[in-house]
Amino acid sequence: MTNNTADDRKRAAALLALDLIHDGMIVGLGTGSTAAHFVKALGQRVKAGLKITGIATSAAAETLAIEAGITLAELDDVPHVDITIDGADEADRSFRLIKGAGAAHLREKIVAAASRKMVAIMDDTKLVEALGRFPLSLEIIPFAARTTMRHAADAAAAAGCSSNFIHLRGGDAHPIISDNGNLIADLDCGTIPDPEALATSLSAIPGLVEHGLFIGLCHALIIGHPEGAEMIEPATPPAE
Repeated sequence: MTNNTADDRKRAAALLALDLIHDGMIVGLGTGSTAAHFVKALGQRVKAGLKITGIATSAAAETLAIEAGITLAELDDVPHVDITIDGADEADRSFRLIKGAGAAHLREKIVAAASRKMVAIMDDTKLVEALGRFPLSLEIIPFAARTTMRHAADAAAAAGCSSNFIHLRGGDAHPIISDNGNLIADLDCGTIPDPEALATSLSAIPGLVEHGLFIGLCHALIIGHPEGAEMIEPATPPAE
C-alpha cells in the first residue's frame, strides 16, 4: 500500500510506533497531528485489552486520550515514564528535534526528560540535513515579552544562524497563549549551524521559559515513507 499523502505517511509512522508499546507501560502521549494518529490507534489497542497508563503533554492530548478511552495519570503521580511517543516539526540524523508548532513544547519537554525512551514519529519531509527550516518556537512570559524576544533574536545571530527574524505567534491583537498561560514566539533561524550552542544561549535568557530545540532527549525516529515506515536508531558502537 502506497502512502500517497503526508497524512498517510504520518499514520504509517504512528502505527509502527504501536509495536513499542506493551502491557503495563506508562506512555507519554505527544501533541500534534502525527501524535494524534498514535493516540487514536493506541486507543484501539486499549479497547482490545492493552493495559497502559498515559501521560498527556497538553490539554489537547488529554482530550484526545480521554476520547480514545486511555487511562491517564499526572506525571507527578507515576514513578517514571517508560516511553514517550511524540511528533516533531523537524529532526536530523543526530536525533536533534525542533518541536513547538502545537505550542506544547514546554510540557512535551518535561515529559520527554522524565522518560526512559523518547521516539519521534513523523513523515519523511520532516527529516532534514540541518535544523532550522521550520521556525523555532519559544514560550515566553508576558512581562517584557518584546525584550525577551529581542534577546532571543540576538542569541540566534550570535550562534551563526542564517536568520534571526522573530515574531509573536498570533500577533499583538490575538496572541497564542500556551496551556501554561504564556506567550508563544516563533524564531526564524534559517540554518542552525550549532543547535547545542543555540539551545544553551536561549536557555540562559530570563523570561524565556522554554525553547523548541530538543537536544539529547530523542532516542529514535520513526519515519513514514510512501512505501511504509522505518525506525532509525543510533548505530551500535563496535565491540572492543
